[in-house]
Amino acid sequence: MNDDPSQAQASARFTEPLIEKLKRHPKRVVFTEGEDARVLRVAERLVKAEAVVPILLGDRERIRAMASSIGVSLDFVKVIEPSKSSDFELFCRRFQKIERYRSRPSSACSEFVAKPHYFGALMAQYGQADAVVGGNVALPATLFRAFLHSIKPMPNIPKLFGVTVLSAPHLAHFGDEGMILLADCGLVPEPDIEQLATMAVETGKLARHFLGREPKVALLSHSTKGSAATPGAQKVAAATVVAREKVSADFLEMRIEGEVQADVALDPTAAETKIPGDGFGSADVLIFPNLDAAHISMKLLQHCGRAMNYGQILVGLGRPAAQVPRTASEETIFGTAAAVAVEAIKFHELYPDGEV
Repeated sequence: MNDDPSQAQASARFTEPLIEKLKRHPKRVVFTEGEDARVLRVAERLVKAEAVVPILLGDRERIRAMASSIGVSLDFVKVIEPSKSSDFELFCRRFQKIERYRSRPSSACSEFVAKPHYFGALMAQYGQADAVVGGNVALPATLFRAFLHSIKPMPNIPKLFGVTVLSAPHLAHFGDEGMILLADCGLVPEPDIEQLATMAVETGKLARHFLGREPKVALLSHSTKGSAATPGAQKVAAATVVAREKVSADFLEMRIEGEVQADVALDPTAAETKIPGDGFGSADVLIFPNLDAAHISMKLLQHCGRAMNYGQILVGLGRPAAQVPRTASEETIFGTAAAVAVEAIKFHELYPDGEV
């Protein structure tokens, strides 16, 4: 557990409501990199919370030895060695049918399926798990490639992107409930107008699911309402228009504001000075104009503001999935697993037959 009081408070604020939901609807979460002490401790905690059935991928004997050495129980934790799994041949045959691999020999397909990231993604795709989490050991590009190759994309989302949840109830102007969702913090370097608009709407949906109320979504810029007529600011302004059109067309419950500076999005006093009478309040979702701005802001809030980070939750895949950083704390992995498991509850409600 975290010894920092502010981070412990932040962790509880985000994870406790998720665990309560999962106690009523437990889900199976596969961890692609199971040979990690952090993951072993998280698995034990998820079982004790009666929230998640953990599935760990890796060398079975190595995982068991590691668990024994650190005093972690593997009761009700499933451990799978991909190449020795009863599903291995089935996944190999299905993987061959994926369009981009039809020209590959069977032996090449089996090499891919034996890799834990591919195997875990295929488990989620074909219903052997409800959600998948990885990245605690591997480079992000390795994980993203496996997920993109193995899980069907969502047809209405033009490009995969990531959402990071930050919880910091000790900070002022940090959402109405001490939690903010940031996008995109890891995948799309320079999103275009349509991609920014989609990020705003889809991240708003995610916030609606976590918060249980109408979220406020801000598209950020160095400009507020045309105060700087740069191409970057104009792109954000155009994306705001498109996002509002999407919200209106689909009768969604969220408020979209943009293009606005960060202080306008977060501090009602600054907002009243720069856009009087707007009444937007403090944003629950921040959409950044590019990857640099998003990733730098996330790291500053995490390391200087002591915000707890969860995710990134990957949006655009047909199954709930998340990537955690290699530096992730146990709390980050625990909360991220709980978040994608709760996403799996929503997925099963929307797609009871398993098809997007």
